[in-house]
Amino acid sequence: MSPLAIAITLLVAFGVSCLATPGVSRVARALEVVDRPNERKVNRRENIPLLGGLAVALGFFVGIAAVVAFFTESDPYRGHLEGLLLGGLLILSVGAFDDRFALGPKTKLGVQLLAAAIAVYYGFQIRQLTDPVTRTPLPMPPWLMTAVTMVWIVGITNALNLLDGLDGLCTGVAAIIGATLTIICWQANAGLGVAVGVAFVGALLGFLPYNFSPARIFLGDTGALFIGYVLSLLAIEGYGQAQGSSVLTFVVPLLALAVPIMDVGLSVLRRLRRHAAVMQADRSHIHHRLLESEGSHRAAVLSLYFLTACFCVIALSFTRLQGYVAIGFLAAVLALTFRLLRNLGFFAESPAAASGEPPADAKGERG
Repeated sequence: MSPLAIAITLLVAFGVSCLATPGVSRVARALEVVDRPNERKVNRRENIPLLGGLAVALGFFVGIAAVVAFFTESDPYRGHLEGLLLGGLLILSVGAFDDRFALGPKTKLGVQLLAAAIAVYYGFQIRQLTDPVTRTPLPMPPWLMTAVTMVWIVGITNALNLLDGLDGLCTGVAAIIGATLTIICWQANAGLGVAVGVAFVGALLGFLPYNFSPARIFLGDTGALFIGYVLSLLAIEGYGQAQGSSVLTFVVPLLALAVPIMDVGLSVLRRLRRHAAVMQADRSHIHHRLLESEGSHRAAVLSLYFLTACFCVIALSFTRLQGYVAIGFLAAVLALTFRLLRNLGFFAESPAAASGEPPADAKGERG
């Protein structure tokens, strides 16, 4: 994309998202799609409207439409864009229904798998894995790579949903990750990824002023699931274009998405250790721990912004590393991350988590 196309796409997505958010808020209140606090959630304020994801999605789709309408270089990517549109609309629909009627996890998972299958059908697929030292493709059957792709899409979609627990947290973290993946796509000459990333970041930034603490509107499952879905496809696009020229390129999106992935991994391990259901909600997510340790809602959110930015900088630097140097660097990053999580008490049982009581500054998002 040319600098002009990038600027226009960013501004259009930002403007539409920003202008649409108040209207979406009024619609959510009229339909009574509002947050209802309970003992698990951080938020204690009544009737904060959900469905904020509709404003983000509208800004995103109008931004993409601007690319298609005004820049002929988007023509080769129209098939991929159709898949993103269809899958994204499906994810938005199930999120909106869940915000209003509280769907069961099996129903949501089924729709997410269908959206992942749509994305794969339209060309979003991890096609090969590369040996980290010899840089030669590893022989993998197509069915296995299709399964890996679908697990990736569904996993990242849910990871962002789990992270949506404090005002502005999911929106800001996703904007940082989206900007990083957009840069990676630009480095890999992935035109579609750049277009999608720029529109995505613009839409998120347009929504963030309404969503940052104290939030006037929440993303809801409508937005959190949609954000995760788009990020998963954006990562695949960057990986797919770069895999022939970079070593361990699959690690790059993993690093960029490290915070939500760690949150999911720790949640699963924690629940298995307690002999609890994997899908059972609790109050021991990373943002809950930081809220307890920081004592301030905004401080906890800004800390996670900073942590996400650090991983994203590492991801960008990792694109230039090769062979054993890359493996050694990755091992050092993993060791430091483990130590950070241990020092912050993420492997210990939190009293608030065990009791279900919210921290003192519990005025945040859905939890």
